[in-house]
Amino acid sequence: MKQKIRHFRIAAAEVVKGGKLYYAWVSFLLLMIAVGIYAYTVQARNGFIVTGIRDQVSWGFYISNFTFLVGVAAAAVLLVLPAYLYHFKPIKEIAFLGEMMAITAICMCIMFVTADLGHPERVWHMLPFIGRPNFPSSMLTWDVIVLNGYLIINAVIFFYVLYKIYAGEDYSSIFPLIILSIPWAISIHTVTAFLYNGLSARPFWNASILAPRFLASAFCSGPALMILVFQLVRKLTKTNIENAAILKLSELIAYTMGVNIFLLGCEVFKEMYTDNVHLAPLKYLYVGLHGHSNLTPWIWLATTLNVSSFFIFLSSRYMKGLTLVNIACGMTIIGVYIEKGFGLVIPGFTPDTLGEIYEYVPTRVEVMVALGIWAAGALIYTLLLKFTLPIYRGELRHNKSPD
Repeated sequence: MKQKIRHFRIAAAEVVKGGKLYYAWVSFLLLMIAVGIYAYTVQARNGFIVTGIRDQVSWGFYISNFTFLVGVAAAAVLLVLPAYLYHFKPIKEIAFLGEMMAITAICMCIMFVTADLGHPERVWHMLPFIGRPNFPSSMLTWDVIVLNGYLIINAVIFFYVLYKIYAGEDYSSIFPLIILSIPWAISIHTVTAFLYNGLSARPFWNASILAPRFLASAFCSGPALMILVFQLVRKLTKTNIENAAILKLSELIAYTMGVNIFLLGCEVFKEMYTDNVHLAPLKYLYVGLHGHSNLTPWIWLATTLNVSSFFIFLSSRYMKGLTLVNIACGMTIIGVYIEKGFGLVIPGFTPDTLGEIYEYVPTRVEVMVALGIWAAGALIYTLLLKFTLPIYRGELRHNKSPD
């Protein structure tokens, strides 16, 4: 036990060790977090009047980021399936990196929701036994349950497998929980889609294929972000990550991006062809409405990026290098971020129920808070990685003295 405690302290001490680049990176993240905290205090002191959110558009930049990050968290299942069910060795060796991504993304989701609440201290009303969560009728309560449940499941799997690797023992006993994480990953984005889907006064979101669209786009953007992060980890930490794992993920992105584009096309066709009164939000998004077209160039940019990346990923198996794959990953992240962010949230409120058009634009305060939350997520991932690497590389093992 003394040796285990000593090894734990050594692994924990790694988070404060590093070269100039590491200290510069952490210092930059801490600075961005401080900026975000300052901006949030301004928002808490003055209210949402300092944001672009109004009665007409009550969800904005925070919920856009939340929706995107739920997809990133759910995408961890694309590592779990080939790693633990099909025992694909190149991916199984880096599955822990995907689990860390899921943990980080869920933490960021919770922070973005907190930033979007006018009175976050009242969240206790939704806690079981303490408050009155209105379960099972409230979809918001369902979202709280699935998000926190997914965070707990991934944290348990991650630290349990890490401990078993350290102890040199088999971790197959955690397999039932790994199996549970697969439908749970699907549930977190399905429930998020139902939060939109269940608002009958917002016809733009009342599509039965919204949940499948969410999942398809999640399985594009999440792996794309993972591919870029994995290569950074490989380069900066000398961790062995095979190109086979990266190319397999890029192949999966090609399939899911094809599904995402198809489902979006189906939805656009249905709205455009029927040409009824509910077409206004889609017109505002794609062609503008009554002279208002702030989002139009953005959604066409997102569509162009998604379609272009789809064809690049289709041909990725014939590529010798990863340059084009990396470019396609960047295009996918930006395209899906726009499509599932402003391209989904803002048109749902435009025009409002009285026919008024309010063109939402995030303010400096919102941008600063969002940057702080993204920096907090990057810091969480960085610290988890620093803690994990000595064990993953075999530098710390039970009954082995550290160098």
